[in-house]
Amino acid sequence: MFIVNSYTLAIVFCIITMLCWGSWANTQKLASKNWRFELFYWDYVLGILMFSIISAFTLGSMGTEGRSFLPDLAQASNANILGALLGGVIFNAANILFSAAIAIAGMAVAFPLGIGLALVLGVIINYMASQKGDPLLLFIGVGFVMLAIIINALAYKKASKVKNVVSSRGILLALIAGTLMSFFYRFIAASMDLDNFANPEAGKMTPYTAVFIFSVGILISNFLFNTILMKYPLEGEPTNYKAYFKGKTGTHLVGILGGLIWGLGNSLNIIAAGQAGPAISYGLGQGATLIAALWGVFVWKEFKGAPQGTKSLIVQMLLFFVIGIGFIIYAGIKA
Repeated sequence: MFIVNSYTLAIVFCIITMLCWGSWANTQKLASKNWRFELFYWDYVLGILMFSIISAFTLGSMGTEGRSFLPDLAQASNANILGALLGGVIFNAANILFSAAIAIAGMAVAFPLGIGLALVLGVIINYMASQKGDPLLLFIGVGFVMLAIIINALAYKKASKVKNVVSSRGILLALIAGTLMSFFYRFIAASMDLDNFANPEAGKMTPYTAVFIFSVGILISNFLFNTILMKYPLEGEPTNYKAYFKGKTGTHLVGILGGLIWGLGNSLNIIAAGQAGPAISYGLGQGATLIAALWGVFVWKEFKGAPQGTKSLIVQMLLFFVIGIGFIIYAGIKA
């Protein structure tokens, strides 16, 4: 299988993750013009699973290092399989709520609040489990990210004085989603031998197998979570599977594309964790907040018409995110 053997390449993969995780929601924005997000989400989940299968039978099965996908899956212990599945269930619960927050609050608000919170808590949780990286630099970086989140909240407060940018429900959903999102990565990481992808411990899984099992966990839990949400939506009228199957092919493909984009970022991030460590890898990936904020502000114009001074706060928010991400990267170099 393909293995990352340098910290530099691991950082490149994490930056690609950042771009993917910060951009997939554009497909939801595109589909939302004539498609409920609960219906979009089914295609999104299928896209994630499709990418994990493609990745497992290509990069996860070629080369001479490590175990290829099928032999690795066959030897994986039940405990590690259940751990990766649980990671998928937790992620799915968080991501459904987060997708709802995007639909209600917009990308420029939902990402900094939800994913920003997930970054802060997730880095702490993953560093406690696997202490790779200079802790001082790592948590200075997290501190700058927290500052960026606070500034984003101030920008929202200023904008909301002249128009109803987002309901309090959207903010609450983003915060709940961010809290849940901070836990999923630890379960995937625990199912792998992070110290030795080339010759992993018996019973542990390679990144490609872990990502596949994680994706299966997302799909299985979606039959429960999303079915409930379709019947009892957080916003709007209930919908059903009949409406899903009436969707146009192009609309379905947009959702699948969103899942493929997120899946690419997730796979590269997990592959990079062996070199960068789960705290740094996860933290950089969740720098997606910066990318999503750029999309929300400059493409979707989510703060259009906001009062004077709001743009300055947004610039400050982006600056502190960049500084924070820089410290997180440097934490791995200095370790």
